[in-house]
Amino acid sequence: MSAFLMKPLILYFSLVTTTFLLPFPFSFGEESPSPPFYDAFQPSPDMSLAPNNLDEQDLDSTLVLAPRRTYRKDPLDHFQMYTAGWNITNRHYWASVSYTAAPFFAIAAIWFVAFGICSSLICVCYFCRPRNPYGYSSFAYALSLIFLLLLSIAAVIGCVVLYTGHEKFYSSTIDTLQYVVSQADDTSDTLRNVSQHLAAAKQTNVVQVSLPPTLQTDIDHLQTMIDTSATMLTTTTEQNSRDIKKLVDSVRLALILITAVMLLLTLAGFAFSMLGMTGPVYIVVIAGWILVSATFILCGIFLIVHNVTGDSCRAMNQWIQNPNAHTALDDILPCVDHDTAQQSLTKSKEITSQLVDLINTVITNVSNINFASNFVQLYYNQSGPLLPTLCNPFHPDLSERPCSPGEVDLHNATEVWSGYVCRASPSGICLTTGRLSPNLYSQFSATADVCCGLYQYSPFLIQLEDCSYARQTFMDVETNYCPGLQKYSQRVYVGLVMVATAVMLSLVFWAIYGRERRHRCHPRGTGTKGDNQRGFVYAKDDDGDEHK
Repeated sequence: MSAFLMKPLILYFSLVTTTFLLPFPFSFGEESPSPPFYDAFQPSPDMSLAPNNLDEQDLDSTLVLAPRRTYRKDPLDHFQMYTAGWNITNRHYWASVSYTAAPFFAIAAIWFVAFGICSSLICVCYFCRPRNPYGYSSFAYALSLIFLLLLSIAAVIGCVVLYTGHEKFYSSTIDTLQYVVSQADDTSDTLRNVSQHLAAAKQTNVVQVSLPPTLQTDIDHLQTMIDTSATMLTTTTEQNSRDIKKLVDSVRLALILITAVMLLLTLAGFAFSMLGMTGPVYIVVIAGWILVSATFILCGIFLIVHNVTGDSCRAMNQWIQNPNAHTALDDILPCVDHDTAQQSLTKSKEITSQLVDLINTVITNVSNINFASNFVQLYYNQSGPLLPTLCNPFHPDLSERPCSPGEVDLHNATEVWSGYVCRASPSGICLTTGRLSPNLYSQFSATADVCCGLYQYSPFLIQLEDCSYARQTFMDVETNYCPGLQKYSQRVYVGLVMVATAVMLSLVFWAIYGRERRHRCHPRGTGTKGDNQRGFVYAKDDDGDEHK
Protein backbone atom coordinates (compact mmCIF):
# COMPACT_ATOMS: atom_id res chain seq x y z
CA MET A 1 0.00 0.00 0.00
CA SER A 2 1.48 3.33 -0.99
CA ALA A 3 1.68 6.51 1.01
CA PHE A 4 -0.58 8.10 -1.57
CA LEU A 5 -3.37 5.75 -0.46
CA MET A 6 -2.56 5.62 3.24
CA LYS A 7 -2.84 9.35 3.96
CA PRO A 8 -6.41 9.60 2.64
CA LEU A 9 -7.17 6.50 4.70
CA ILE A 10 -6.03 8.27 7.88
CA LEU A 11 -8.05 11.33 6.89
CA TYR A 12 -11.11 9.15 6.34
CA PHE A 13 -10.71 7.54 9.76
CA SER A 14 -10.42 10.96 11.41
CA LEU A 15 -13.57 12.17 9.71
CA VAL A 16 -15.44 9.02 10.75
CA THR A 17 -14.50 9.39 14.41
CA THR A 18 -15.44 13.06 14.31
CA THR A 19 -18.76 12.31 12.62
CA PHE A 20 -19.47 9.81 15.38
CA LEU A 21 -19.65 12.74 17.81
CA LEU A 22 -21.88 14.99 15.74
CA PRO A 23 -25.31 13.26 15.99
CA PHE A 24 -25.41 13.82 19.74
CA PRO A 25 -26.74 17.30 20.64
CA PHE A 26 -25.21 19.49 23.31
CA SER A 27 -28.57 20.69 24.62
CA PHE A 28 -29.69 19.30 27.96
CA GLY A 29 -33.24 18.40 28.95
CA GLU A 30 -34.84 18.52 32.37
CA GLU A 31 -34.74 14.78 32.98
CA SER A 32 -31.65 14.14 30.89
CA PRO A 33 -29.44 17.19 31.37
CA SER A 34 -26.32 15.20 30.59
CA PRO A 35 -23.99 15.60 27.64
CA PRO A 36 -24.46 13.75 24.35
CA PHE A 37 -23.57 10.20 25.23
CA TYR A 38 -25.86 10.17 28.24
CA ASP A 39 -28.89 10.41 25.98
CA ALA A 40 -27.60 7.51 23.91
CA PHE A 41 -27.98 5.23 26.91
CA GLN A 42 -31.33 6.57 28.14
CA PRO A 43 -34.41 4.30 28.06
CA SER A 44 -37.43 5.12 26.02
CA PRO A 45 -40.21 7.04 27.83
CA ASP A 46 -42.47 4.01 27.98
CA MET A 47 -39.91 1.81 29.72
CA SER A 48 -40.44 1.10 33.39
CA LEU A 49 -37.86 2.44 35.78
CA ALA A 50 -37.64 -0.65 37.93
CA PRO A 51 -38.46 -4.32 37.67
CA ASN A 52 -41.62 -3.84 39.70
CA ASN A 53 -42.79 -0.96 37.47
CA LEU A 54 -42.66 1.63 40.23
CA ASP A 55 -43.04 5.17 39.04
CA GLU A 56 -40.57 7.86 40.08
CA GLN A 57 -42.69 9.11 42.97
CA ASP A 58 -42.86 5.60 44.42
CA LEU A 59 -39.13 5.20 44.03
CA ASP A 60 -38.53 8.48 45.82
CA SER A 61 -40.63 7.28 48.77
CA THR A 62 -38.32 4.27 49.09
CA LEU A 63 -35.28 6.57 49.25
CA VAL A 64 -34.16 5.95 45.65
CA LEU A 65 -32.80 9.32 44.56
CA ALA A 66 -32.83 10.47 40.91
CA PRO A 67 -33.98 7.05 39.60
CA ARG A 68 -34.86 8.25 36.10
CA ARG A 69 -31.63 10.13 35.53
CA THR A 70 -29.44 7.30 36.86
CA TYR A 71 -31.26 4.62 34.84
CA ARG A 72 -28.25 3.41 32.84
CA LYS A 73 -26.61 0.17 31.80
CA ASP A 74 -24.42 -1.39 34.47
CA PRO A 75 -21.41 -3.27 33.05
CA LEU A 76 -20.83 -4.93 36.43
CA ASP A 77 -24.31 -6.46 36.29
CA HIS A 78 -24.16 -7.99 32.79
CA PHE A 79 -25.27 -4.65 31.30
CA GLN A 80 -28.60 -4.76 33.07
CA MET A 81 -30.20 -1.39 33.79
CA TYR A 82 -29.09 0.18 37.06
CA THR A 83 -32.11 1.02 39.25
CA ALA A 84 -30.66 1.81 42.69
CA GLY A 85 -30.58 5.56 42.11
CA TRP A 86 -27.93 8.07 43.09
CA ASN A 87 -25.47 6.65 45.60
CA ILE A 88 -21.80 7.60 45.52
CA THR A 89 -20.91 4.67 47.80
CA ASN A 90 -22.37 2.10 45.39
CA ARG A 91 -19.86 0.66 42.94
CA HIS A 92 -22.67 -0.22 40.54
CA TYR A 93 -23.60 3.46 40.39
CA TRP A 94 -20.04 4.37 39.44
CA ALA A 95 -19.92 1.57 36.89
CA SER A 96 -23.15 2.73 35.26
CA VAL A 97 -22.16 6.39 35.15
CA SER A 98 -18.70 5.47 33.84
CA TYR A 99 -20.32 3.49 31.06
CA THR A 100 -21.72 6.72 29.62
CA ALA A 101 -18.13 7.69 28.75
CA ALA A 102 -17.41 4.38 27.00
CA PRO A 103 -17.64 5.91 23.48
CA PHE A 104 -14.85 8.35 24.27
CA PHE A 105 -12.65 5.60 25.65
CA ALA A 106 -13.41 3.53 22.55
CA ILE A 107 -12.52 6.43 20.24
CA ALA A 108 -9.25 6.93 22.12
CA ALA A 109 -8.36 3.25 21.77
CA ILE A 110 -9.38 3.01 18.10
CA TRP A 111 -7.53 6.21 17.23
CA PHE A 112 -4.38 5.11 19.02
CA VAL A 113 -4.30 1.66 17.41
CA ALA A 114 -5.47 2.65 13.92
CA PHE A 115 -3.21 5.68 13.59
CA GLY A 116 -0.26 3.65 14.84
CA ILE A 117 -0.92 0.88 12.33
CA CYS A 118 -1.43 3.32 9.45
CA SER A 119 1.73 5.23 10.32
CA SER A 120 3.73 2.00 10.49
CA LEU A 121 2.45 0.87 7.09
CA ILE A 122 3.30 4.26 5.57
CA CYS A 123 6.86 4.01 6.87
CA VAL A 124 7.24 0.45 5.57
CA CYS A 125 5.89 1.36 2.13
CA TYR A 126 7.98 4.53 1.93
CA PHE A 127 11.31 2.89 2.69
CA CYS A 128 10.80 -0.61 1.32
CA ARG A 129 8.73 -0.06 -1.81
CA PRO A 130 9.89 2.91 -3.91
CA ARG A 131 7.38 4.45 -6.28
CA ASN A 132 7.08 7.26 -8.77
CA PRO A 133 5.80 10.38 -6.98
CA TYR A 134 2.70 12.15 -8.15
CA GLY A 135 2.94 15.74 -9.29
CA TYR A 136 2.10 18.96 -7.50
CA SER A 137 -1.61 19.87 -7.20
CA SER A 138 -2.47 23.50 -6.57
CA PHE A 139 -5.99 22.49 -5.50
CA ALA A 140 -4.69 20.03 -2.89
CA TYR A 141 -2.20 22.63 -1.69
CA ALA A 142 -4.84 25.35 -1.27
CA LEU A 143 -7.39 22.99 0.27
CA SER A 144 -4.93 21.60 2.80
CA LEU A 145 -3.82 25.12 3.71
CA ILE A 146 -7.41 26.26 4.27
CA PHE A 147 -8.23 23.25 6.41
CA LEU A 148 -5.01 23.66 8.34
CA LEU A 149 -5.84 27.27 9.13
CA LEU A 150 -9.41 26.47 10.16
CA LEU A 151 -8.40 23.53 12.33
CA SER A 152 -5.64 25.51 14.01
CA ILE A 153 -8.09 28.30 14.81
CA ALA A 154 -10.59 25.73 16.11
CA ALA A 155 -7.92 24.16 18.31
CA VAL A 156 -6.94 27.55 19.75
CA ILE A 157 -10.59 28.41 20.42
CA GLY A 158 -11.07 25.02 22.05
CA CYS A 159 -8.07 25.65 24.31
CA VAL A 160 -9.52 29.02 25.34
CA VAL A 161 -12.93 27.47 26.05
CA LEU A 162 -11.27 24.65 27.97
CA TYR A 163 -9.11 26.95 30.09
CA THR A 164 -11.87 29.41 31.00
CA GLY A 165 -14.32 26.58 31.61
CA HIS A 166 -12.08 24.61 33.93
CA GLU A 167 -11.18 27.71 35.96
CA LYS A 168 -14.86 28.54 36.40
CA PHE A 169 -15.67 24.94 37.24
CA TYR A 170 -12.87 24.76 39.79
CA SER A 171 -13.92 27.97 41.53
CA SER A 172 -17.58 26.89 41.55
CA THR A 173 -16.66 23.53 43.05
CA ILE A 174 -14.49 25.09 45.75
CA ASP A 175 -17.22 27.61 46.60
CA THR A 176 -19.75 24.79 46.92
CA LEU A 177 -17.47 22.76 49.17
CA GLN A 178 -16.71 25.76 51.34
CA TYR A 179 -20.41 26.51 51.71
CA VAL A 180 -21.26 22.94 52.74
CA VAL A 181 -18.35 22.81 55.18
CA SER A 182 -19.29 26.19 56.65
CA GLN A 183 -22.86 25.01 57.17
CA ALA A 184 -21.61 21.89 58.93
CA ASP A 185 -19.21 23.94 61.05
CA ASP A 186 -21.97 26.38 62.01
CA THR A 187 -24.18 23.48 63.04
CA SER A 188 -21.38 21.90 65.06
CA ASP A 189 -20.59 25.22 66.76
CA THR A 190 -24.24 25.70 67.66
CA LEU A 191 -24.40 22.19 69.08
CA ARG A 192 -21.39 22.92 71.24
CA ASN A 193 -23.03 26.16 72.38
CA VAL A 194 -26.06 24.14 73.45
CA SER A 195 -23.72 21.83 75.34
CA GLN A 196 -22.10 24.81 77.08
CA HIS A 197 -25.50 26.20 78.08
CA LEU A 198 -26.42 22.81 79.51
CA ALA A 199 -23.20 22.80 81.50
CA ALA A 200 -23.99 26.29 82.77
CA ALA A 201 -27.49 25.16 83.73
CA LYS A 202 -26.00 22.30 85.69
CA GLN A 203 -23.90 24.76 87.70
CA THR A 204 -26.80 27.15 88.30
CA ASN A 205 -27.44 27.91 91.96
CA VAL A 206 -30.07 30.31 93.29
CA VAL A 207 -29.97 30.86 97.07
CA GLN A 208 -28.20 27.52 97.37
CA VAL A 209 -30.92 25.72 95.39
CA SER A 210 -29.89 23.91 92.17
CA LEU A 211 -31.33 21.42 89.69
CA PRO A 212 -32.26 17.92 90.92
CA PRO A 213 -29.41 15.35 90.83
CA THR A 214 -31.24 13.15 88.34
CA LEU A 215 -31.53 16.03 85.89
CA GLN A 216 -27.86 16.86 86.34
CA THR A 217 -27.00 13.25 85.46
CA ASP A 218 -29.16 13.50 82.35
CA ILE A 219 -27.31 16.67 81.39
CA ASP A 220 -23.96 14.87 81.62
CA HIS A 221 -25.21 12.08 79.36
CA LEU A 222 -26.75 14.52 76.91
CA GLN A 223 -23.57 16.58 76.71
CA THR A 224 -21.64 13.48 75.70
CA MET A 225 -24.15 12.71 72.94
CA ILE A 226 -24.12 16.29 71.67
CA ASP A 227 -20.33 16.50 71.60
CA THR A 228 -20.15 13.18 69.75
CA SER A 229 -22.69 14.31 67.16
CA ALA A 230 -20.92 17.64 66.64
CA THR A 231 -17.56 15.92 66.18
CA MET A 232 -19.02 13.36 63.77
CA LEU A 233 -20.70 16.06 61.69
CA THR A 234 -17.54 18.14 61.40
CA THR A 235 -15.25 15.18 60.77
CA THR A 236 -17.45 13.57 58.12
CA THR A 237 -18.04 16.78 56.21
CA GLU A 238 -14.42 17.90 56.28
CA GLN A 239 -13.19 14.45 55.22
CA ASN A 240 -15.60 14.39 52.29
CA SER A 241 -14.57 17.92 51.39
CA ARG A 242 -10.87 17.00 51.43
CA ASP A 243 -11.48 13.94 49.25
CA ILE A 244 -13.50 15.89 46.70
CA LYS A 245 -11.03 18.79 46.68
CA LYS A 246 -8.14 16.39 46.13
CA LEU A 247 -9.95 14.91 43.13
CA VAL A 248 -10.85 18.35 41.76
CA ASP A 249 -7.25 19.55 42.16
CA SER A 250 -6.00 16.53 40.22
CA VAL A 251 -8.51 17.12 37.43
CA ARG A 252 -7.61 20.80 37.36
CA LEU A 253 -3.90 20.03 37.02
CA ALA A 254 -4.59 17.57 34.21
CA LEU A 255 -6.75 20.12 32.38
CA ILE A 256 -4.13 22.86 32.73
CA LEU A 257 -1.42 20.57 31.38
CA ILE A 258 -3.52 19.29 28.50
CA THR A 259 -4.56 22.84 27.58
CA ALA A 260 -1.01 24.16 27.57
CA VAL A 261 0.47 21.17 25.74
CA MET A 262 -2.26 21.02 23.09
CA LEU A 263 -2.00 24.75 22.44
CA LEU A 264 1.78 24.51 22.12
CA LEU A 265 1.42 21.45 19.90
CA THR A 266 -1.06 23.22 17.62
CA LEU A 267 1.10 26.31 17.21
CA ALA A 268 4.27 24.27 16.71
CA GLY A 269 2.66 21.99 14.15
CA PHE A 270 1.24 24.93 12.22
CA ALA A 271 4.56 26.79 12.26
CA PHE A 272 6.61 23.76 11.19
CA SER A 273 4.16 23.04 8.38
CA MET A 274 4.31 26.62 7.13
CA LEU A 275 8.11 26.53 7.18
CA GLY A 276 8.28 23.16 5.45
CA MET A 277 10.28 21.55 8.27
CA THR A 278 9.56 17.90 7.58
CA GLY A 279 11.39 16.34 10.52
CA PRO A 280 9.83 18.52 13.24
CA VAL A 281 6.39 18.04 11.65
CA TYR A 282 6.67 14.28 11.96
CA ILE A 283 7.83 14.61 15.57
CA VAL A 284 4.83 16.81 16.36
CA VAL A 285 2.52 14.34 14.59
CA ILE A 286 3.80 11.46 16.74
CA ALA A 287 3.41 13.54 19.92
CA GLY A 288 -0.06 14.62 18.82
CA TRP A 289 -1.04 11.02 18.15
CA ILE A 290 -0.44 10.17 21.81
CA LEU A 291 -1.88 13.42 23.20
CA VAL A 292 -5.10 13.13 21.19
CA SER A 293 -5.68 9.70 22.69
CA ALA A 294 -5.05 11.10 26.17
CA THR A 295 -7.41 14.02 25.49
CA PHE A 296 -10.23 11.71 24.44
CA ILE A 297 -9.69 9.71 27.63
CA LEU A 298 -9.88 12.96 29.60
CA CYS A 299 -13.08 13.79 27.71
CA GLY A 300 -14.56 10.57 29.02
CA ILE A 301 -13.39 11.24 32.56
CA PHE A 302 -14.87 14.71 32.57
CA LEU A 303 -18.10 13.42 31.08
CA ILE A 304 -18.30 11.16 34.13
CA VAL A 305 -17.66 14.17 36.40
CA HIS A 306 -20.38 16.12 34.59
CA ASN A 307 -22.89 13.28 34.90
CA VAL A 308 -22.13 12.76 38.59
CA THR A 309 -22.58 16.49 39.17
CA GLY A 310 -25.93 16.46 37.42
CA ASP A 311 -27.00 13.32 39.27
CA SER A 312 -26.06 14.88 42.61
CA CYS A 313 -28.01 18.05 41.90
CA ARG A 314 -31.02 16.04 40.81
CA ALA A 315 -30.79 13.88 43.93
CA MET A 316 -30.68 16.98 46.14
CA ASN A 317 -33.74 18.37 44.40
CA GLN A 318 -35.73 15.19 45.00
CA TRP A 319 -34.53 14.82 48.58
CA ILE A 320 -35.65 18.39 49.31
CA GLN A 321 -39.12 17.48 48.07
CA ASN A 322 -39.13 14.17 49.97
CA PRO A 323 -36.81 14.66 52.97
CA ASN A 324 -35.65 11.65 54.92
CA ALA A 325 -32.94 11.37 57.55
CA HIS A 326 -31.35 8.24 56.06
CA THR A 327 -30.33 8.55 52.42
CA ALA A 328 -27.16 8.39 50.36
CA LEU A 329 -26.84 12.15 50.85
CA ASP A 330 -25.71 11.44 54.40
CA ASP A 331 -22.28 10.80 52.88
CA ILE A 332 -22.10 14.49 51.90
CA LEU A 333 -23.78 16.20 54.85
CA PRO A 334 -24.98 13.77 57.52
CA CYS A 335 -27.97 14.56 59.69
CA VAL A 336 -27.49 14.62 63.44
CA ASP A 337 -28.67 11.49 65.20
CA HIS A 338 -32.44 11.73 65.70
CA ASP A 339 -32.34 10.49 69.31
CA THR A 340 -29.68 13.04 70.20
CA ALA A 341 -31.68 15.87 68.67
CA GLN A 342 -34.90 14.71 70.33
CA GLN A 343 -33.32 14.36 73.76
CA SER A 344 -31.56 17.70 73.40
CA LEU A 345 -34.82 19.42 72.58
CA THR A 346 -36.75 17.71 75.38
CA LYS A 347 -34.11 18.25 78.04
CA SER A 348 -33.54 21.88 77.06
CA LYS A 349 -37.26 22.55 77.49
CA GLU A 350 -37.35 20.65 80.77
CA ILE A 351 -34.30 22.47 82.14
CA THR A 352 -35.64 25.85 81.06
CA SER A 353 -38.98 25.17 82.70
CA GLN A 354 -37.41 23.99 85.96
CA LEU A 355 -35.00 26.92 86.15
CA VAL A 356 -37.85 29.38 85.59
CA ASP A 357 -39.87 27.64 88.30
CA LEU A 358 -36.84 27.85 90.59
CA ILE A 359 -36.51 31.61 90.05
CA ASN A 360 -40.24 32.18 90.50
CA THR A 361 -40.21 30.15 93.70
CA VAL A 362 -37.48 32.38 95.13
CA ILE A 363 -39.29 35.53 93.94
CA THR A 364 -42.59 34.45 95.47
CA ASN A 365 -41.27 33.00 98.72
CA VAL A 366 -38.26 35.21 99.40
CA SER A 367 -37.95 38.43 97.41
CA ASN A 368 -41.60 39.50 97.59
CA ILE A 369 -42.00 38.81 101.33
CA ASN A 370 -40.97 41.35 103.94
CA PHE A 371 -39.23 39.09 106.43
CA ALA A 372 -38.38 40.19 109.93
CA SER A 373 -34.73 40.59 110.75
CA ASN A 374 -34.76 37.47 112.93
CA PHE A 375 -35.16 35.31 109.73
CA VAL A 376 -31.46 35.49 109.11
CA GLN A 377 -31.27 33.14 106.10
CA LEU A 378 -34.08 34.89 104.18
CA TYR A 379 -33.82 38.46 105.43
CA TYR A 380 -31.83 41.10 103.56
CA ASN A 381 -34.19 44.04 104.21
CA GLN A 382 -36.18 43.55 100.98
CA SER A 383 -38.86 46.20 100.47
CA GLY A 384 -40.64 48.26 97.84
CA PRO A 385 -42.81 47.26 94.85
CA LEU A 386 -43.20 43.55 94.28
CA LEU A 387 -40.80 41.88 91.87
CA PRO A 388 -42.53 40.52 88.73
CA THR A 389 -42.19 36.79 88.15
CA LEU A 390 -40.47 35.27 85.14
CA CYS A 391 -42.55 33.98 82.24
CA ASN A 392 -42.30 30.22 81.81
CA PRO A 393 -42.44 29.54 78.04
CA PHE A 394 -43.63 25.94 78.56
CA HIS A 395 -46.59 24.20 80.13
CA PRO A 396 -45.94 21.21 82.41
CA ASP A 397 -46.28 18.96 79.33
CA LEU A 398 -43.53 21.10 77.65
CA SER A 399 -45.90 22.57 75.08
CA GLU A 400 -45.61 26.26 74.23
CA ARG A 401 -47.16 28.64 76.78
CA PRO A 402 -47.92 32.35 76.30
CA CYS A 403 -46.88 34.81 78.98
CA SER A 404 -49.49 35.95 81.50
CA PRO A 405 -50.01 39.62 82.40
CA GLY A 406 -47.46 40.82 84.94
CA GLU A 407 -44.78 38.30 83.94
CA VAL A 408 -41.49 39.39 82.43
CA ASP A 409 -40.16 37.79 79.28
CA LEU A 410 -36.92 35.83 79.26
CA HIS A 411 -35.35 38.25 76.80
CA ASN A 412 -35.74 41.40 78.94
CA ALA A 413 -35.99 39.96 82.45
CA THR A 414 -32.56 41.15 83.58
CA GLU A 415 -33.29 44.66 82.34
CA VAL A 416 -36.63 44.80 84.18
CA TRP A 417 -35.19 43.33 87.37
CA SER A 418 -32.34 45.82 87.40
CA GLY A 419 -34.86 48.45 88.58
CA TYR A 420 -35.54 46.43 91.73
CA VAL A 421 -31.93 46.13 92.92
CA CYS A 422 -31.04 47.86 96.17
CA ARG A 423 -27.72 49.20 97.34
CA ALA A 424 -26.40 46.70 99.84
CA SER A 425 -23.88 46.67 102.66
CA PRO A 426 -20.85 44.35 102.63
CA SER A 427 -22.92 41.80 104.55
CA GLY A 428 -25.61 41.79 101.81
CA ILE A 429 -28.28 43.78 103.68
CA CYS A 430 -30.16 46.32 101.55
CA LEU A 431 -29.51 49.92 102.56
CA THR A 432 -32.05 51.32 100.10
CA THR A 433 -35.45 50.22 98.83
CA GLY A 434 -35.33 47.16 96.62
CA ARG A 435 -36.44 43.57 96.28
CA LEU A 436 -33.12 42.18 95.06
CA SER A 437 -29.70 42.39 96.58
CA PRO A 438 -26.83 42.70 94.08
CA ASN A 439 -25.77 39.13 94.83
CA LEU A 440 -29.26 37.71 94.29
CA TYR A 441 -29.70 39.80 91.15
CA SER A 442 -26.52 38.33 89.67
CA GLN A 443 -27.82 34.81 90.39
CA PHE A 444 -31.18 35.64 88.81
CA SER A 445 -29.49 37.19 85.77
CA ALA A 446 -27.18 34.22 85.22
CA THR A 447 -30.06 31.77 85.49
CA ALA A 448 -32.29 33.83 83.20
CA ASP A 449 -29.50 34.04 80.61
CA VAL A 450 -29.14 30.26 80.64
CA CYS A 451 -32.91 29.87 80.23
CA CYS A 452 -32.99 32.40 77.42
CA GLY A 453 -30.11 30.68 75.62
CA LEU A 454 -31.69 27.25 75.84
CA TYR A 455 -35.03 28.63 74.73
CA GLN A 456 -33.47 30.41 71.75
CA TYR A 457 -31.84 27.17 70.63
CA SER A 458 -35.18 25.35 70.55
CA PRO A 459 -35.86 26.16 66.85
CA PHE A 460 -32.36 24.98 66.01
CA LEU A 461 -32.90 21.73 67.89
CA ILE A 462 -36.19 21.26 66.05
CA GLN A 463 -34.29 21.67 62.78
CA LEU A 464 -31.84 19.05 63.95
CA GLU A 465 -34.67 16.70 64.78
CA ASP A 466 -36.24 16.83 61.30
CA CYS A 467 -32.90 17.46 59.50
CA SER A 468 -34.25 20.67 58.00
CA TYR A 469 -30.84 22.33 58.32
CA ALA A 470 -29.47 19.80 55.81
CA ARG A 471 -32.51 20.34 53.61
CA GLN A 472 -31.85 24.08 53.60
CA THR A 473 -28.19 23.49 52.78
CA PHE A 474 -29.02 21.23 49.85
CA MET A 475 -31.69 23.65 48.70
CA ASP A 476 -29.12 26.45 48.59
CA VAL A 477 -26.63 24.23 46.76
CA GLU A 478 -29.25 23.07 44.26
CA THR A 479 -30.45 26.64 43.64
CA ASN A 480 -27.26 28.69 43.81
CA TYR A 481 -24.41 26.34 42.95
CA CYS A 482 -25.71 23.51 40.76
CA PRO A 483 -26.47 25.68 37.70
CA GLY A 484 -22.90 26.97 37.64
CA LEU A 485 -21.38 23.54 38.20
CA GLN A 486 -23.36 22.01 35.35
CA LYS A 487 -22.76 24.96 33.03
CA TYR A 488 -19.00 25.06 33.51
CA SER A 489 -18.53 21.30 33.48
CA GLN A 490 -20.34 21.29 30.14
CA ARG A 491 -18.01 24.03 28.91
CA VAL A 492 -14.97 21.97 29.88
CA TYR A 493 -16.44 18.94 28.16
CA VAL A 494 -17.12 20.90 24.96
CA GLY A 495 -13.63 22.43 25.06
CA LEU A 496 -12.01 19.01 25.37
CA VAL A 497 -14.00 17.66 22.43
CA MET A 498 -13.09 20.70 20.31
CA VAL A 499 -9.39 20.44 21.11
CA ALA A 500 -9.20 16.67 20.62
CA THR A 501 -11.09 16.72 17.32
CA ALA A 502 -9.26 19.75 15.89
CA VAL A 503 -5.81 18.43 16.76
CA MET A 504 -6.72 14.95 15.52
CA LEU A 505 -7.59 16.31 12.08
CA SER A 506 -4.67 18.74 12.16
CA LEU A 507 -2.24 15.82 12.40
CA VAL A 508 -3.33 14.66 8.98
CA PHE A 509 -3.30 18.08 7.34
CA TRP A 510 0.12 18.93 8.77
CA ALA A 511 1.55 16.00 6.85
CA ILE A 512 -0.52 16.65 3.71
CA TYR A 513 0.29 20.35 3.59
CA GLY A 514 3.97 19.72 4.25
CA ARG A 515 4.16 17.28 1.36
CA GLU A 516 2.28 19.57 -1.03
CA ARG A 517 4.53 22.44 -0.03
CA ARG A 518 7.66 20.41 -0.81
CA HIS A 519 6.30 19.43 -4.22
CA ARG A 520 5.38 23.05 -4.87
CA CYS A 521 8.91 24.20 -4.04
CA HIS A 522 10.59 21.23 -5.80
CA PRO A 523 8.38 20.20 -8.73
CA ARG A 524 8.89 16.97 -10.61
CA GLY A 525 12.00 16.92 -12.74
CA THR A 526 14.27 18.99 -10.50
CA GLY A 527 15.59 16.18 -8.32
CA THR A 528 19.15 15.00 -7.75
CA LYS A 529 20.79 11.64 -8.01
CA GLY A 530 19.60 10.85 -4.57
CA ASP A 531 16.08 11.03 -5.91
CA ASN A 532 16.45 7.65 -7.59
CA GLN A 533 16.00 6.18 -4.15
CA ARG A 534 12.46 7.58 -4.24
CA GLY A 535 11.62 6.34 -7.74
CA PHE A 536 13.38 8.77 -10.17
CA VAL A 537 15.10 7.11 -13.19
CA TYR A 538 18.24 8.60 -14.77
CA ALA A 539 19.61 7.96 -18.30
CA LYS A 540 22.58 9.15 -20.39
CA ASP A 541 22.22 10.96 -23.70
CA ASP A 542 24.62 10.78 -26.65
CA ASP A 543 26.94 13.33 -25.03
CA GLY A 544 27.19 11.26 -21.86
CA ASP A 545 25.12 13.68 -19.71
CA GLU A 546 22.61 12.25 -17.25
CA HIS A 547 18.99 13.35 -17.26
CA LYS A 548 15.71 12.15 -15.69
